Amino acid sequence: MEQLIGLGVALATPFNANGIIDYDALLRLLKHTSTNGADYWVVMGSTGEAITLSNKEQEKVLKFVLANNPRNLPVVFGLGGSNTAAIINRLSTLNLQGITAILSASPAYNKPTQAGIVAHFTKIADASPVPVILYNVPGRTCSNMESNTTISLANHPNIMGIKEASGNLKQVEEIIAGTPKEFMLTSGDDMLTPAITKLGGKGAISVLANAMPQAFKQLITAALKGEVELSKQWADKLKEMNDLMYAEGNPTGLKELLAQLNIGTNNVRLPLLPATKPLKDAIAVVLAKF
Repeated sequence: MEQLIGLGVALATPFNANGIIDYDALLRLLKHTSTNGADYWVVMGSTGEAITLSNKEQEKVLKFVLANNPRNLPVVFGLGGSNTAAIINRLSTLNLQGITAILSASPAYNKPTQAGIVAHFTKIADASPVPVILYNVPGRTCSNMESNTTISLANHPNIMGIKEASGNLKQVEEIIAGTPKEFMLTSGDDMLTPAITKLGGKGAISVLANAMPQAFKQLITAALKGEVELSKQWADKLKEMNDLMYAEGNPTGLKELLAQLNIGTNNVRLPLLPATKPLKDAIAVVLAKF
């Protein structure tokens, strides 16, 4: 758990104008985040547009990240879905050497019961050769992992923590109170990081930190030190830009910001579209303040 306390960057996957993975831009992104405060990387999360990449593409990106990691940052690999059997089958063939943990989102679309979610993650944790971090993101999955569900799963020896993005601080408090000390809760909502860390969270897996790792590192460092007001000040400073990251869907806003920082392009894969001109202009105005 100690390796994954602090700032995790939910890496974007850069594309060129033809929708092909841009490894030169990815290398710039890795250098930008690793030298400016990232404590670990999350590869193939929702910000990485994993759902639009083939398994082969995902594995090539993972291999590239592992090969371009001079600071030897821990790497978490996103491996979730709504087909339990398919995830277990992939775990049996995927090379996870060098991976600290997998991050697995609660199933979307088929909307299982809470008991179904427990059964799903139990099977995955039983099969995984590395520890599992749960990911609760109701805004994407349309179902919430209730606190009792997480507390039950926390007793599995191969489930090490949760990325909690429900936006429900009462639920966060219940999870932290009801799980073992070694179970790690990480913020999945950038702007709630100060509040979640105050309750006992261990940092954040951040979208905005792709572009602004230094500022977000300051936010998390202050929060982990108990400097709540300073952490909130950083959150307030970043809020205007953070809101723009989701105005047209994630990672549309982020990729536009990265393009304006000359780290990548604003290309995304359908059904997402590149940022509209109003969003581009708004990002440019806020970026000028930094």
